[in-house]
Amino acid sequence: MPAGSTSTDELLALAREVQQRAHVPYSHFPVGAALVTSSGRVFVGANVENAAYPEGMCAEASAIAAMASAGEREIVSVVTVCDGDALSTPCGGCRQKIREFATAGTTIHAAGPDGVRTTYTMAELLPDSFGPENLDQP
Repeated sequence: MPAGSTSTDELLALAREVQQRAHVPYSHFPVGAALVTSSGRVFVGANVENAAYPEGMCAEASAIAAMASAGEREIVSVVTVCDGDALSTPCGGCRQKIREFATAGTTIHAAGPDGVRTTYTMAELLPDSFGPENLDQP
């Protein structure tokens, strides 16, 4: 992360805060996400469910949409937070969404009520992934 950038603890606090605003009337499983970009800007998102399944949006996707809408294009670190005892990591779709704006070294922290439970690099979370460079044509 850039000098003076947001710490993992600060991202976790922001993810917890936005988790409280999740719209989860069906699953009752609120998720919060906070990410920091290479410029040091921070974006948050919460999951938003919809009665017309599968039209909801994951927390990670919400944060990425806000980031991209602001013109940012590189994620340095992401924190997701969920309730419960089980380890919850980004779903497959969100792994690919993060990958679009990540480097192999981008960190993804999966947290629960007790704090960060595990940390992955993008390369560990989605090995041998398909990304923008796979579409580069000579």
